[in-house]
Amino acid sequence: MGVLRILVTGGAGYIGTHTLVEVLAAGHEAHVIDNLGNSRPAALARVRQLTNRGFGFTRADLRDQEAVAALVAGFRPEAVIHFAGLKAVGESVADPLGYFDNNVAGTLSLLRALRESACRRFVFSSSATVYGDPDYLPIDEDHPRRVANPYGRTKLQVEEILGDLARADPSWSIALLRYFNPVGAHPSGRIGEDPVGIPNNLMPFITQVATGRRAALNVFGTDYDTPDGTGVRDYIHVTDLARAHLAAVDWTVVDWTVVDGGDGAGRGCAAFNLGTGRGTSVLEMARAFEEVSGREIPLVRAPRRRGDVASCYADPGKALRELGWRAELGLAEMCASSWHWQSGNPEGYPEDEL
Repeated sequence: MGVLRILVTGGAGYIGTHTLVEVLAAGHEAHVIDNLGNSRPAALARVRQLTNRGFGFTRADLRDQEAVAALVAGFRPEAVIHFAGLKAVGESVADPLGYFDNNVAGTLSLLRALRESACRRFVFSSSATVYGDPDYLPIDEDHPRRVANPYGRTKLQVEEILGDLARADPSWSIALLRYFNPVGAHPSGRIGEDPVGIPNNLMPFITQVATGRRAALNVFGTDYDTPDGTGVRDYIHVTDLARAHLAAVDWTVVDWTVVDGGDGAGRGCAAFNLGTGRGTSVLEMARAFEEVSGREIPLVRAPRRRGDVASCYADPGKALRELGWRAELGLAEMCASSWHWQSGNPEGYPEDEL
């Protein structure tokens, strides 16, 4: 794959910044669009420092059709990695309309702008939540899709829109990346997960307890049908995940009849599960973090959250076969890099860092 102009939506966020590092390290030209609703400018500044590379940035919401169209016309992307979206299960249950508006309407706005361009390579940040409560484990891409919460439903609707688009226009190459639970941070400790407000995900909550920002870890549900009663998930290191997005971009390019769009034959639309293939419980993750950090993580038992499932982990075989990708980093690296990030940035990104 040669050098591409890659548009990264939501590129100031947790997974977006780590993927941006990999995109720039591979020599590509990048432009980020982000409304900074759940991210901070300091994260992008640190990506520039880490990579010693420049990239474009537009602060805008994807639902701003005029701004998105102007960006696409000016940057002329050759591939898009689409992260931008709200992602908290509990919040989506409380505010489904906000989630559909942001995640689905924002994607439609982006696709309308791309329709007027030559760009037909698209990597979508989807989620394992599209599978709902699994019929069998590990979950492969043929597992029935049925969602358990509005957040998952927005991901499923976008997947269906992208599938219909690829069937209507065979020049598209669209990769749907259904990943499970990203954790960890860049090995430098300079970028990591820094959620606004109370964390909705396990690892940032654990690290904030370790630094004293939170008193204890809330364990939501201790009566699941799992070995220790707590929820089991497939945790994947964010660096592995970032590299998977780059592998997916590569997949969208290979075997095109006409590489630069036009009447070229695309790949169509295909889904890939990204995970380690191994489930880890909440208690196992807390104990692994204690071992790496040397900090005690007090626990508070709490009721189950609406929309959560007992166990969910991937069969990542298709990603290995077709993308040439597999997860390389294990639980120890996930915990160690998370602690390196949080201990060096106990309050997260500074507000005034540029």
